[in-house]
Amino acid sequence: MQVHAPISKEWRKRMIFMGFMIWGSALWFAYDGYIAWPAEEERYQTLVTLTADIVAEGDKITEKNPAVEQAWKTYAAQNDLKPKVPKHRSAGDLAGQRGIAGFGIVIGVIFTAWFFLQHRKSIRADGEIITGDGGEKISFESIVDIDRRKWAQKGIAYAVYEKNGKKRRLCLDDHKFIGAEAIILEAEKRITARTEVAGESATEATPDA
Repeated sequence: MQVHAPISKEWRKRMIFMGFMIWGSALWFAYDGYIAWPAEEERYQTLVTLTADIVAEGDKITEKNPAVEQAWKTYAAQNDLKPKVPKHRSAGDLAGQRGIAGFGIVIGVIFTAWFFLQHRKSIRADGEIITGDGGEKISFESIVDIDRRKWAQKGIAYAVYEKNGKKRRLCLDDHKFIGAEAIILEAEKRITARTEVAGESATEATPDA
């Protein structure tokens, strides 16, 4: 039997979408932490000066105060700035955004490297030998069962095989590696055939009453 199951387009699209989500989130926080929020803080400090005679010392400057809102809108219109009343962005706020951005970038780099490494993997069947995506090799004859409990929802089955007297499992992921199902079906066919032969042998070995 000759089967080559490479990375599927569906899995690739799903991972690309996840990559965009990770990088998009990281860049969003970086933009806020390094560009948007520092600029807003500058506008806020301007607002503090503008409202020095409007807001009592110690009171919070907020857009809920009509006088504050009007003062800012007038100034913004004269200086081509955003009409929305700016908020105070403390050094802690900026550090928080930048920290999350840094963490997201690290995750993004790791994910991207992992994604490209996955494209070097595949599942193969060459004659009597199956090679898993991790390079492990097993024979069809060593497979004693196929576990399909995750097949309906995830397209994943496990080939249960014996090695050195112990049962082990090889993941055959048809969602990730398109074409892996052909290997699963062949293994099941052989298991069924062996079971039938074993049953016939047992029947023949049973003495007549």
